[in-house]
Amino acid sequence: MLHGHKAEPLHLCHRLDKETTGVMVLAWEKEVAHQVQELFRTRQVAKKYWAITVRVPVPSTGVVDIPIVEKEVQGQRQHHKMTLAPSYRMDNGKMVKVRNNQHAHVAVTQYQVLSSTVSSALMELQPITGIKHQLRVHLSFGLDCPILGDHKYSDWNKLAPQKLSMGTLKKLGLQQSKARHIPLHLHARQLVLPALGPRKEELNLVCRIPRFFARSLRRLGLEIPNEDENGDSEARHPGTQ
Repeated sequence: MLHGHKAEPLHLCHRLDKETTGVMVLAWEKEVAHQVQELFRTRQVAKKYWAITVRVPVPSTGVVDIPIVEKEVQGQRQHHKMTLAPSYRMDNGKMVKVRNNQHAHVAVTQYQVLSSTVSSALMELQPITGIKHQLRVHLSFGLDCPILGDHKYSDWNKLAPQKLSMGTLKKLGLQQSKARHIPLHLHARQLVLPALGPRKEELNLVCRIPRFFARSLRRLGLEIPNEDENGDSEARHPGTQ
């Protein structure tokens, strides 16, 4: 929270998807809020997210650089989703450039696997751009590794509870019929704001993972990173102190 005159109402400086947990930035003064919003708009704020995925990406470290566009999904329940708008496609085994979608937005995400098992992973994500639902779309449709609890983007054609393997359900202690209650395991772990106004140093904001997230890590057998106030992490096995 950026402090100012406490008689004024708080002003939101950026947004998170309603299902995403983690760091939020608010300011007492409207002018300060506008300044911070400009930092976000001009991509001067470094962001790190953690996500649990139901599959493991290959390679374990990389960049997803695929534009994103919003499209209407036809079916029993018509709805809109963000999806990929790649600049290339395969045609008879050859890579062919396609005409750019004029409505698509440039979207770039860096990722790294922090811990993994055969069927799940804890990933650290650094969005370079800030497109709506970017991380969810890049993971699900770009890396084929949907986020645990992402019922919207685990299947393009349907709006239905996420389908999980029997092994994953067993580890989580759930039946498929209860999968709809799994929350989105996407957490805004860290924000680093550059120096602003009289503040001469950058502001490093770190938010610990919520209990349900930590519980899922343990049940899935994923290593839980030690969390310190600087946002640095070192993986440890569940049950260690």
